[in-house]
Amino acid sequence: MASSDTKTSGDEKAVSISSAAPGIEPATSKGNLHLVVRGDEQPQINDSREHIIGFDASLMGARATLSSAEEKKLLRRIDWHLLPLLAVMYMVKTIDFTNVANARVMDKGTPQNILIELAITSDAYNFVTTAYYIPYILAETPSNLLVKYCKPSVWQARIMISWGIVLSCHAAVTNAGGLYAVRALLGLFEAGLWPGILLQMCYWYRPDELAPRIVWVTILGNFSAVVSGVLAFAFNGVNARGLSGWKWLVLTEGVFTILLGIFIYFFLPDFPDDASWLTPREKAFVQARLPSNSPRDGEKDFDWREFINTLKDKKLWLFLLCWAFYTIGTTGLNFYQPTVIANLGFTTIAQAQLLNIPPAIFACVLTVLFGVFADTGRIPQPSIPLFFMVVILACYVVEYTYPSTGAVYAATVIAGGFATAWYTMMWPWRVQTTEGATGSAFAIAFANSYGQIGGAVGAQLFNSRFAPKYATSFGIAMGFIGMAIVMNLITWYVTWQVDIDTRKIKRARIAALKNNLAVLDDVDIHAKEKEKEGRS
Repeated sequence: MASSDTKTSGDEKAVSISSAAPGIEPATSKGNLHLVVRGDEQPQINDSREHIIGFDASLMGARATLSSAEEKKLLRRIDWHLLPLLAVMYMVKTIDFTNVANARVMDKGTPQNILIELAITSDAYNFVTTAYYIPYILAETPSNLLVKYCKPSVWQARIMISWGIVLSCHAAVTNAGGLYAVRALLGLFEAGLWPGILLQMCYWYRPDELAPRIVWVTILGNFSAVVSGVLAFAFNGVNARGLSGWKWLVLTEGVFTILLGIFIYFFLPDFPDDASWLTPREKAFVQARLPSNSPRDGEKDFDWREFINTLKDKKLWLFLLCWAFYTIGTTGLNFYQPTVIANLGFTTIAQAQLLNIPPAIFACVLTVLFGVFADTGRIPQPSIPLFFMVVILACYVVEYTYPSTGAVYAATVIAGGFATAWYTMMWPWRVQTTEGATGSAFAIAFANSYGQIGGAVGAQLFNSRFAPKYATSFGIAMGFIGMAIVMNLITWYVTWQVDIDTRKIKRARIAALKNNLAVLDDVDIHAKEKEKEGRS
């Protein structure tokens, strides 16, 4: 270990390199962090370890065993083994979900159009989304609690194969009741995929490393609108073997989903301890570098006390309200975007689908740009989704006042892009404040499931009686976005210390890596409560 203090500029000023043969002594100046030279097999911590905030020797003793260069190579290997598969899984999920919006404008005005073929009115078609979301909301949290017990590869394969089968069954639908039934089953079987992806990433990466990786996982999903639009255009006008174009669309997607599920079963990595491509030294290091609140494979598959504590945590409910108000205000726009564009005067399927592409590209640019900014540790994570909602609110003002067709389309592109990118920037903030295997699984799924109540309600805002400009719809949506902004500010106030500490450690780790050092200190998500207890 090093035996002197490092005095440099910037973030490295806040770092103290502690030494001594018997162990690591606490830093003497307030705010200092403790560093050790990388390559030591196991840092020896003496009785003063309580002064190293967030450090648990039983969990983190191996966090200095790899050099900085070795850590970078290891993270790249993990990224290549994990992220491409997760990205394809997420993209397929979003394609399969958004196809119902594209199906609505396929073969418009012909007997092969889904509304005419199934004898469904525009307002009745809104309940397709509601039918999907109700079982989705109810099943998502239980599904995520089973990920650790069943292993991600097994559970995610089960999810994909079962929903692929249900998706293929859309081809047999002949009436509105059948469509509602298959959409409800699709929501039931698809529940758990995205929170399962997030949960699995928490076993491999630190919370301050998740923002850019969530970006890479979701960027293909953001392009799903492009892929889905191209597929809808390709199958538009098809009428073969008694099946209209929209049925061929969902059947093709269903078969591909089943095949992907089988592939996932064999090739998706589970947890660090199970990875055959990692050495024992690397397995120990991957888990030692995580903060103490991150989930670990060695924990119980289900812990009742952790479950109850998470349920009583006010942050669970604050984030839930953030999600709920936001999804009510934006889900209807996403669902109706193809229809809104068509009602602006772009009536052909080719025009409608091509005009759906710019919001998707814009969302990708936003997520990459802000993902890079968030990864620096310089920008407060909650400020990013807050800024996004302010922009969305401004776009809704344009859509409400309807100054011109061009202005409304531009506002739709901007609002659609920011609305999609919001989720990518919100999740790193949420994951910062979760704790343990059971607590993380429950908290992540709870926000993503019950927070999606807007999916069941939001689409109803765009009732046909408000067509073609939907001014009333956007006016109501503005109110919900406003409430989401208020909840965002309240939640930021409650979690501000965790965000500050997370970014401080992030910047210190970046500085330490340059000198082949490891930071022992870490984020303690209960620091604020402990401080209050100490004063009482």
